[in-house]
Amino acid sequence: MSDNKQPGGIESSLQNGIRTITFSHPSHNSMPSPLLKKLREAIDYAGTDGATKVVILQSGGDRTFCAGASFDELISIKDEQQGEAFFMGFANVINAMRSCSKIIIGRVQGKAVGGGVGLAAATDYCLATKYAAVKLSELSIGIGPFVISPVVERRIGTTAFAHLALDATHWQTAAWAKEKGLFADVYEDTATLDAAVQELAVQLAKSNPKALSKMKKILWNGTEHWDKLLHQRAQISGQLVLSDFTKKALTK
Repeated sequence: MSDNKQPGGIESSLQNGIRTITFSHPSHNSMPSPLLKKLREAIDYAGTDGATKVVILQSGGDRTFCAGASFDELISIKDEQQGEAFFMGFANVINAMRSCSKIIIGRVQGKAVGGGVGLAAATDYCLATKYAAVKLSELSIGIGPFVISPVVERRIGTTAFAHLALDATHWQTAAWAKEKGLFADVYEDTATLDAAVQELAVQLAKSNPKALSKMKKILWNGTEHWDKLLHQRAQISGQLVLSDFTKKALTK
C-alpha cells in the first residue's frame, strides 16, 4: 500500500511469510503525521495478519534511514493540542511496534536522527551498515527526545542514552551504536546488510509462530504502561515545541 496524495509513502509486501514494510519521504525520510499514521496502520495489520510470520522494517533510499520529525510540520504547530497530536504520531508507531505480535527486524542502511533512532530502537533485532550514524538532536532545538526516550533508554541503557541526548549536535558512529546495543551487527555495505536481514528473516519465518509470539512478549515485558507513558511524553513535547526558543531554532 502507498499514499499518492502526500509526499512519500508506505509500501507493504509479503513473500514467503516475510512482510517488508518500507517508508519513504523525499526529505531524507522524515516523518510527517500522515506518514506516521500509515506506518502505524501497516504495523498493526502485520501483527494481525495470519500469513505474516516476521516483519522487516526499512526505509527507501541509500544513506539516510530516517531524519525524524518533519521540521515543516513542527514549524506549523500553533497550539498544545496540535503539538501533542504530532508527537503522538511517533508514540503510536512505537507502541504499535511494541504490541505487534510478530518479531520486527530493523534494516538501517544510513543515518538516523531523533525519531529515526526511536524507530530503530523499537525493532526487536536491528542490523545496519557502517553508514548508520545516529544522533538525538532534539535538545538543540529546545524540545528533548521525550517520546522516544523510553524505547531508546531501554535498548542502550541510561548512560548511553544520556550521551546521545545531551550531546545533541554530534553524530555517533554505527560502531558506537553497535557497542551500546542499538545494532546487533554492522555491515560494510547495503548488499551485505540485505543478505543478513534476509537470512535472519527466513530463519524466523520457519520458526514456531507461537514461540515467536511468546518471545515477543518476554522481550517487551515491563512496558505495558507505555500507552499512558508515551502520551504523557507527547504532551510535554507538544508544550515545548511552542516555546520561543524552539520557534527561533526551527526557523533557522
